[in-house]
Amino acid sequence: MKNIISQLRKENKITQEELASEVGVTRQTITSIENGKYIASLPLAFKIAKFFEMKIEDIFTMEGDD
Repeated sequence: MKNIISQLRKENKITQEELASEVGVTRQTITSIENGKYIASLPLAFKIAKFFEMKIEDIFTMEGDD
């Protein structure tokens, strides 16, 4: 699963720690999600999407769905 969390964070000048705190996870979890080593649970994906005021499908995509 691919995502644009890192890009969104940079555009909004948000650190991994700030995002992690807002959605209730550790910075390491955000790092792993951004690097594709961990797939966010559906509740976590909703929290991230809500934080950025976007739809889940605009942030997360399946590999090959480009």
